[in-house]
Amino acid sequence: MMLSPLFALALAQAQPALPMLGTLPRQQLPGRGCVAYLWTVQDQRFVAAADPARLRIMLDGAVTDLAAAEAETGGAGTLGFAGSTRYAANGLTATLAMTIAQRETLQDGAIVSDATLRITRDGQDEIVVPVGGLVGCAPASR
Repeated sequence: MMLSPLFALALAQAQPALPMLGTLPRQQLPGRGCVAYLWTVQDQRFVAAADPARLRIMLDGAVTDLAAAEAETGGAGTLGFAGSTRYAANGLTATLAMTIAQRETLQDGAIVSDATLRITRDGQDEIVVPVGGLVGCAPASR
């Protein structure tokens, strides 16, 4: 069965657009507290910077900051981060679930050994991106 080109175009336009996660520009280390810097597992693109209160991503070509809306620690958090945090703003929700592993060989930070970033826009599909990275913290006084 062959679809007419106009029908195929109308069908394609009726599909909700997937959020497009882009590469963030370089970010600064925090002046206080800690920030998780996250790269995609698949192609190693820098896609997110998160702290306990805010998530920064590049979505559809624009840097987007989302405020923390809900955190689930399931116990004590690591370096101020919950095991899963939901961030939201303007019909956009992002849930970051991550495992942070502290190592004696890392000073002022830790490794994000396992994480997923789930991004949903109201009325559209969602994407789930496996990520990993590092947590960088403001230097502790020694």
